[in-house]
Amino acid sequence: MAHYSSVFSQLLRLVPRHVFETLAGEHHTGAALRCMSRWKQFVALLAAQLTGRQSLRDIESMLRTQDKQLYHLGSGPVARSSLARVNAEQPYTLFEALFHRLAAATQRASPGHHLRFKNPLFSFDGSLIELSLALFPWAHFANRKAALKLHVGLDHGGCLPVFATLTAPHASEAEFVRRQALPKGSIAVFDKGCVSFALLADLSRRGVFFVTRLKEHNRVRVVARREVRRGVVADETIEILGAAARRAQLPKLRRVTYLDCASAQRYEFLTNNFRLAARTIADLYKERWQIELFYKWIKHNLRIKSFLGATTNAVLTQIWVALCTYLLLAYLKFSNGLHDSLQQLLRRLQINLFHRRDLLTLLRGEARDPPPKGQQNQFVLV
Repeated sequence: MAHYSSVFSQLLRLVPRHVFETLAGEHHTGAALRCMSRWKQFVALLAAQLTGRQSLRDIESMLRTQDKQLYHLGSGPVARSSLARVNAEQPYTLFEALFHRLAAATQRASPGHHLRFKNPLFSFDGSLIELSLALFPWAHFANRKAALKLHVGLDHGGCLPVFATLTAPHASEAEFVRRQALPKGSIAVFDKGCVSFALLADLSRRGVFFVTRLKEHNRVRVVARREVRRGVVADETIEILGAAARRAQLPKLRRVTYLDCASAQRYEFLTNNFRLAARTIADLYKERWQIELFYKWIKHNLRIKSFLGATTNAVLTQIWVALCTYLLLAYLKFSNGLHDSLQQLLRRLQINLFHRRDLLTLLRGEARDPPPKGQQNQFVLV
């Protein structure tokens, strides 16, 4: 009979243990852990994300039934009290660092965006993760509500969250965009709520292009006009007036006015890119919808609505592990040329996580496993 490691074991090979332990050593506080380890914590939380477990008791029961499988993963059953304590006390920054390692590796495996130009394309936006004020009083922000804000920079070459941070709900999205090390020549797309003159000037000085919406109250002076076609009403070079624009040393920008024939709605887009066609500028802003779909996907498919602990550290730990889960799924999809959606891949893993099957055969939806050949998976971290 052909022998295979469990599907979960093959998936965890994508995170080399020595790399993880190095990160764990860098992000540790207090005395050395005895029965519980950061690897056990990661295995438990990753399994919970992949199988949809809702509580510490649920995770404990699931892992207890898979004792023999976990032994070969360098892990084992965990007590819910131990898992709760590590989630609350050991820094969430371990999984934040792991996220950035995974994001870099997955970005290298991604196919690139479908648009004609070669510039890297990023969309930026923030979304509230709502919490119960009774359980999370530290996250209170207004009108008897509690929440955290997840800021994401999405690489359109695969719709990957390559930049991310978690903040209080009122934190500035413009500041999040400004802190990211965007490559020169890349294009950043964001909503007008993220716009500040200081951000636009800073991106221009760094050689980064942007596409955003022009705020209604901004006063402008038209410097030049260009010919238009294909639904574009106006294509103008403008200068934004006012003391704030002068203080930021904002350069002359381009305003593209576009009429959406389907809704009869007019949009005014602002950019510092004078080379792309006016219609392409409008299409770029439309691509920003992908980040809304990303937020919808993770909130619907991963466990970031109900939490395993009430402390700030426990909540942030769970969210970062959820984002790592998304990147592992994306890496499997891109590195192996899989055509199914991430949701389909997640469903297959959910049902078969502890079964002994060939991982890639399972993800391709094939019925029969091939003879085992060492089961070598590519590592995503170095």
